[in-house]
Amino acid sequence: MEQNASEQTEVRRRKGLAESGLSYSVAALLSVLLSYLVSAVSSTAAGADYASKDWYLYLAYLTPQIVFCGAIAVYFVRSREPFLAPFRKTRPKYFLIAFLLQFGLLFSLSELNGLFVGFWEKMGYVSSGVSVPDLTGWRLLPALITIALLPAVCEETLFRGVLTRKMHDGGWGMLPTLLISGGLFALFHGRPEQTVYQFLCGVCFSLVALRAGSVLPTVLAHFCNNAAILVLSVFGFADFSDFPLACHISLIVCASVCLLGVLVYLLFFDKQGNRKGGVKDGAPFFLAAGGGILVCALEWIAVLVMGFTM
Repeated sequence: MEQNASEQTEVRRRKGLAESGLSYSVAALLSVLLSYLVSAVSSTAAGADYASKDWYLYLAYLTPQIVFCGAIAVYFVRSREPFLAPFRKTRPKYFLIAFLLQFGLLFSLSELNGLFVGFWEKMGYVSSGVSVPDLTGWRLLPALITIALLPAVCEETLFRGVLTRKMHDGGWGMLPTLLISGGLFALFHGRPEQTVYQFLCGVCFSLVALRAGSVLPTVLAHFCNNAAILVLSVFGFADFSDFPLACHISLIVCASVCLLGVLVYLLFFDKQGNRKGGVKDGAPFFLAAGGGILVCALEWIAVLVMGFTM
């Protein structure tokens, strides 16, 4: 009887890894297909300048969120897990930790990411940039919902609530879980110049989610990141280097202290969810996620090549 129970647990563990990997592939494949479909239909309907229209920009931001919802639905239907499993109640301290962590990431790692972008630019790379719709007046509200709130909920549910959680539940050690989930998060976004920042954000968000046992704190952090960028751009700060020098330096120092302090606490004092070891039975996950990883890698390389040929 005990052996049968153990075998059933093992089957569920491996199935959870496979289903989470499949959700990544579904999200990646649908994201590419739907984005190309939206671009093709929009260009046909509105002409060559469609990409500068606000309606298209909103549609472009909504498309991946629709894809994430589809991938999340596929996972929870196939795994028969409760949808609210990633959204467990957690201690209030983790919301403060997530907020401080995001403040540290946003204002200190922007410098590191700037150095990374500068390295590519010296080699001839030209960033495609990020376009946002009109943010003046009341238009900031729908932008916050579409560009900050929805991605925070949808991306955190998929990447931390499904992928990171199932890697950890599947017996993977803390370190490989953080590194692999962070890498998949950065790869999915397909922006070479943002890879360092997105990888580190993915690693840190996964660490908070595992310590908290919930994605609710990382939803807050993710929203604060996107919302801060939008609000600052409204006030004319498209880049943090646009701040007055004294303010810029103060922000970097404060953010670095927050980032270092939070990471020290999470790594050395908070042992919630700690697990040593490597990747246990990674084949089910990587076989299922392989298609998505390949698509994301090809897209990342394509964007990089285009950046050097523009």
